[in-house]
Amino acid sequence: MTVIEARGLRKAFGTTIALDGVNLRVEEGRILGLIGPNGAGKTTALNAILGLTPYQGELRVLGRDPWNERDQLMRDVCFIADVAVLPRWVRVSQALDYVAGVHPRFDRAKAEGFLAKTDIRRASKVRELSKGMVTQLHLALVMAIDAKLLVLDEPTLGLDILYRKQFYDSLLSDYFDRSRTIVVTTHQVEDVQHVLTDLMFINRGRIVLDCSMEDFESRYLEVKVHPEHVAAARALRPIHERQVLGRSILLFDRVDRQQLAALGDVRTPSIADLFVAVMGNKPGNRAGEVQGAAQ
Repeated sequence: MTVIEARGLRKAFGTTIALDGVNLRVEEGRILGLIGPNGAGKTTALNAILGLTPYQGELRVLGRDPWNERDQLMRDVCFIADVAVLPRWVRVSQALDYVAGVHPRFDRAKAEGFLAKTDIRRASKVRELSKGMVTQLHLALVMAIDAKLLVLDEPTLGLDILYRKQFYDSLLSDYFDRSRTIVVTTHQVEDVQHVLTDLMFINRGRIVLDCSMEDFESRYLEVKVHPEHVAAARALRPIHERQVLGRSILLFDRVDRQQLAALGDVRTPSIADLFVAVMGNKPGNRAGEVQGAAQ
């Protein structure tokens, strides 16, 4: 089942083009990471998917037009902008009451079960909880909603690495069941690499890379090149090169691993490495070719 499908999705704010003919397709049971710099169009794309902004082009979410059928759509969708934005004055019991009252697919017993594994008291106010406890409370509320699509926009902003890891680990172990679909945007790409099934880079309103994590791991290789082999490595047309502690590190797309192993130490790059390679190169060079091939 296709959960999200967009064709020629476009959105302008005056003379600023936020989305410029975006095509994307997200299948059921996938976890998509939508990665891009500030102002790239990530939040605008999510707002269109959630029916929060009108748009041009074609867009279907769970088979519905999100702008014209938002009420029905949101019965099957859960949206989290930031796990730290729960009202500080609200009590835990009141938060449970509120979500139970507004979302028809909230399972209060399930939320209570999640909270029973923590030290959170029902009478406590959010301002009395640690950041970690607020994260646990937000997760309990989210994971108790039987939604087909979960949209996360910078969900762990402001949390330290321990609580960010806890958030994503809980999401995988207690929520994701391969029938639900998750779309997440984040600047902390190192946190989500092990979580994602699909990867998409967006820049200036356009999708510049779109691949599964299986393709990512088979296509891209990074080599810390031995000094005497730098010229030979460059001859293989890397898509990016950087210097670290006097050594050249080159990133390649679709180059044989054994061939590269003769030139230096080979590893799979991080998403952050590939992001810098794709975003840091100018149109018309080797990276531009990679972007075109990835779409």
